[in-house]
Amino acid sequence: MVCGLGWLAATGTASAHGGSLAGGGRESLTIPTWLFLSTGGAAVGASFLLASFVTDRAFVERIHDWGRPLSGDYERVLKLAGQLLGLAGLAAVFVVGFLGPTNARTNLAILLVWVGWWAGLAMTTYLVGNSWATLNPFKTLADLLPSLDRTYPARVGSWPAVGGLLVLVWVEVVSPLADQPRLLASVVAGYSVLTLAGALVFGPEDWFAHADPVERVFRYYGRFAPIGRDEGGLRLRLPGMDLSTPRLVDGPDEVAFVVALLWVTTYDGLVTTPAWRDLTTPLVDAGVPPHLLYPVALGIGFAGFLGVYRLAVRLSRDMSDTYLAPAVLAQRFAPPLVAIAVGYHFAHYLGYFLVLAPSLAVALTSPFADPAVVPTIELPDWFGAIALASVIVGHLVAIWVAHAAAYDLFPARLQAIRSQYPFIAVMVFYTMTSLWVVSQPEVALPHL
Repeated sequence: MVCGLGWLAATGTASAHGGSLAGGGRESLTIPTWLFLSTGGAAVGASFLLASFVTDRAFVERIHDWGRPLSGDYERVLKLAGQLLGLAGLAAVFVVGFLGPTNARTNLAILLVWVGWWAGLAMTTYLVGNSWATLNPFKTLADLLPSLDRTYPARVGSWPAVGGLLVLVWVEVVSPLADQPRLLASVVAGYSVLTLAGALVFGPEDWFAHADPVERVFRYYGRFAPIGRDEGGLRLRLPGMDLSTPRLVDGPDEVAFVVALLWVTTYDGLVTTPAWRDLTTPLVDAGVPPHLLYPVALGIGFAGFLGVYRLAVRLSRDMSDTYLAPAVLAQRFAPPLVAIAVGYHFAHYLGYFLVLAPSLAVALTSPFADPAVVPTIELPDWFGAIALASVIVGHLVAIWVAHAAAYDLFPARLQAIRSQYPFIAVMVFYTMTSLWVVSQPEVALPHL
């Protein structure tokens, strides 16, 4: 397995998140970077000050508990249609990936995975609701197969999902999955075998609940969405408010996954900045293997993000003078980070999706055609402001969710406010990091 991943990473020319399909997507800022970053960080800090004035617990609870039922008799029909659509999509990736045109800009498998699924469907997951829970073809197939129903080891928890997410992003970044349809179809086939084997041994429910990284990504994104599911069925709610649900993150493994989700979205953009190119060029010139730099940076960055978060947990416990264990605080304040990841994902992929949506539409109508001219959309100059605004909005939602979590945890108002100080500092750090990445011009992955 390790050898296979190493071969995959060393094959061809890489292009992060399918970036070669659309070419360079980011442009440099026309205002000083320090002014832009400080303004964004100040906006997040100011929003905390405003939120701290909201001390009425009943008001906070009303906002987070607001909702309207949406369930009806159509749910069964939609579920069946969604499952069939998911299976059709997986079949299309295999058939067109192996037998279709080799041009990445016209191959349906490439466009369906990167544009339709990882960009488009992921955005609908947090903008509307988590349809992947129904569309997931691996889960549909696993439910049809027999299972050994071995007991999933509790001590393992969600750590396989943490490692799986980091590995998937590493492979996505360093391999030419966005350029070679045959390679992409082969990787999807390998992932299918691994996923179905895990579901066969431990049962679909346990496997997809704990070990599958893709299912967990969409599940957390779906908790941000305005449409969700509770005991009574589908329900309309305010965006992001479901992230304040107690025990949404339960255990150090799930805390690590949320931090990993935040880090990989940042890493995906970081490695296409001029700063990364300038930093790594002397190392490569000194003889460091280029393919070694990317996984090392991925691991160090994840450890750094997780370390900063754990430091904030310890400081929060000291400042709030609470008897609550650090693990309790870490789990309770982790869900707001999902809102930050949502904002950055939207900033990272909205333009990418809009530019290539016409190409995907053409490929869907003629999956085996290889037209000489591929339709795309040219975005206006002001479009970059949407990406920047989405990063800030994600952080503002995160601050409010953390505010609600603090008031749910601590009985005293001052205690609840003081507990947030370290987390706000961490959010400002994450904000400025994300804004800096978004503000940088996009360059090709260096040295690969």
